Amino acid sequence: MRSTKILGIAILAAMFLCGLIWYATLRENRHAVLRVSFLDIGQGDSIYIESPTGTQVLIDGGPDSTVIRRLSEMMPWYDRSIDLVIGTHPDADHIGGLIDVFSRYKVAVVMQSSVLGSTQIWKVFEKDAAGETPNFITAKRGQVVDIGGGAYIQVLFPDREVPNLETNTGCVVTRLVYGETSFMLPCDAPQAIEKYLVALDGDPPAGGLRSTVLKPGHHGSKTSSSPLFVGYVDPQYAVLSRGCDNKYGHPNQETLDTLDTFGIATADTCKQGTVTFVSDGKLVTLK
Repeated sequence: MRSTKILGIAILAAMFLCGLIWYATLRENRHAVLRVSFLDIGQGDSIYIESPTGTQVLIDGGPDSTVIRRLSEMMPWYDRSIDLVIGTHPDADHIGGLIDVFSRYKVAVVMQSSVLGSTQIWKVFEKDAAGETPNFITAKRGQVVDIGGGAYIQVLFPDREVPNLETNTGCVVTRLVYGETSFMLPCDAPQAIEKYLVALDGDPPAGGLRSTVLKPGHHGSKTSSSPLFVGYVDPQYAVLSRGCDNKYGHPNQETLDTLDTFGIATADTCKQGTVTFVSDGKLVTLK
């Protein structure tokens, strides 16, 4: 009887182990697609990217530890590493949650703007990032980060060292490209930077700004998303990353009117939670 019981336990354990292996296999089977998730982290920005080859990128981490819960929904439970973290600028609603990320995940590379912060959160971010990874990159226009499978991230701004710029003005503007699809990610960049980017990249062959998906800058604030910039980006989708009933009134009605004028389908992390897109290199699908 005892040996029969032991045998039964062994069989159950083997079945459980097989289940875990199959679960892991299914999670790792990416079918050569790019996944981009605008995480529901409240009032702030946090974007999780998984390339066709499995490279994981996190752009910003929102204001607090909520990002840890959201990452657990995106990543397998056994995965405790992230290949690249980009902190776009020192504001707490973008880097506050990255402090928790550094304590729970092994981060291979950190990219950040040269713009300097002055808050305690920024000082802790700098200290923790330096303590967890020696691999720092200062973002500068012209950099292209290959994340595998033909997907890559372009740095569009800053185009120089900007230690003394206002933090939003000096944030890291990126464009994620996979095949014929792309994502414009302008952090909190104000309209002055948008106008500058139009002057630099508005028309091919300079590279172009046209993108399939746009994250309107500064959570839909009226200080960003000028009609000029939105027109050149010409997205199919726009994603508002913001908290419900935030004290700033984001998104501003002017921004919503601009998106409506261009006939852009709009998603909202406040209303829909985490917003995920999948690209096969030709088409982008909202999941």
